[in-house]
Amino acid sequence: MWEYTSKVQEHFLNPKNVGVIEDADAIGEVGSLSCGDALRLFLKIDDQERIVDAKFQTFGCASAIASSSVLTELIKGMTLDEASKVTNKEIAEALGGLPKEKMHCSVMGQEALEDAIRKYRGLEAAPAPEGEIVCKCFGVTDVQIIRAVKENKLTTLEEVTNFTKAGGGCEECHGRIEEIINEVLTGESSKPAPEPEKPAKLTNIKRFQLVTKVIDEEIRPALNKDGGDIELIDIDGHEVIVSLRGACVGCPSSGRTLKDFVERRLRETVEPEINVQEG
Repeated sequence: MWEYTSKVQEHFLNPKNVGVIEDADAIGEVGSLSCGDALRLFLKIDDQERIVDAKFQTFGCASAIASSSVLTELIKGMTLDEASKVTNKEIAEALGGLPKEKMHCSVMGQEALEDAIRKYRGLEAAPAPEGEIVCKCFGVTDVQIIRAVKENKLTTLEEVTNFTKAGGGCEECHGRIEEIINEVLTGESSKPAPEPEKPAKLTNIKRFQLVTKVIDEEIRPALNKDGGDIELIDIDGHEVIVSLRGACVGCPSSGRTLKDFVERRLRETVEPEINVQEG
């Protein structure tokens, strides 16, 4: 049994705005019966592009019904510009949270709303998903996965599946999904970040303190999220010797992790001359 909040139960047992708007100004559709979830969202819009009514029809689980119900309540009274900024996280938060395995239901609501707004503004058909199809079972592209990872700060394959369904079928795409996650996380870790104040030339003690601090507070927690770990073995001048642990041991990407993540972060926050080696 999923652990549902009282809000989810309320909107599932007594959903708001179920039905059809016969003279709807816009209809958004997402999902399909073959995937197990489908949603049709009806909008009535006035001359100022304000949503005066919203109704829905859905085929899905309790979370899909509750997400659709609370979405219609959220957007009533909003302008289309305001509604276009509603995110899946706001839908889930309005329900007091959703089980992680059901977060894709809130994503479905966001996508149906985006589809309705697109159609109202002249795009009769939603554009085909951009990018490379990664999950053939559910038709999820790398662009959709990247968006989900960035917007929701996802770090694991399981989280991506919960939000997008990608990887929830034959599992053939698991390796590619994990590559995409690593690419996004590596890219974000390389963005310029405020550097701590440090002297022009560090003493050996100060260098050791800073390296230890960055490893303990930034690098280790990031690796722990994927079951990995790191141990500081020794520091000899600018040579930092570490040992990867846990899931990082034997990982094909371990070399890239050391150079593109560990070494890069230490160079950014401690000294640009640092060289990381595995010992």
